[in-house]
Amino acid sequence: MGFTIGISRGMRDIRTGSRRRGRTSDGTAVAEYTGLWGWDVVPGARASAGACSCGRLDCPAPGAHPLDFAPVIRAGATLGDVTEAWGECPGASVMLPVGRAFDVIEVAEPAGCRALARLERMGLPVGPVAATPDGRAHFFVAPGAAADLPGLLYRMGWDDPAALDLRGLGPGTHITAPPSDRGGLGPVRWLRSPALDSASRPPEARLVLGTLAYVAHRSRA
Repeated sequence: MGFTIGISRGMRDIRTGSRRRGRTSDGTAVAEYTGLWGWDVVPGARASAGACSCGRLDCPAPGAHPLDFAPVIRAGATLGDVTEAWGECPGASVMLPVGRAFDVIEVAEPAGCRALARLERMGLPVGPVAATPDGRAHFFVAPGAAADLPGLLYRMGWDDPAALDLRGLGPGTHITAPPSDRGGLGPVRWLRSPALDSASRPPEARLVLGTLAYVAHRSRA
């Protein structure tokens, strides 16, 4: 009974949000992510005034988690498939499962912006990079990076990822994707938009990690 009430309340809250901001931008983004970049998409909750649309009063991550009752929209879905599936969860945020097509290296946004500029100047391969409204940068890298991060950093001479404010996100985690709002704080945006090569074949973490670690260390010094 409580679960049913939670779903009903969540769907009502999500529909209210969709009327305020329109549905087309998120639906178009989902079709691009699944059809062009080859990423799975999961409809996510939204937050308003600290309350989560999932309906749980004790929600540990308001507006920053997938909806339990919503299906995964698989990579390769057509625009028609997306339109039909997204119509079941109008107003949901766009979330991407991590650990399938990519892992994520998270760092403070100022350090991430400086590292991104440095990587591009050096001509090193860089995948998509997103910025969250709470000041974090997400670097998309090849799957497996999250599990390998401590070892990679150690071999590069860095002992403690936490001291660098670097965090690996892998299987079992989800990130909010542009143009969706995360946690009621504002929209996620691209610092470096996906491209056909970088989205389908994100770079190995070792190709960007040295620069990320160096810049993160300098930023915290």
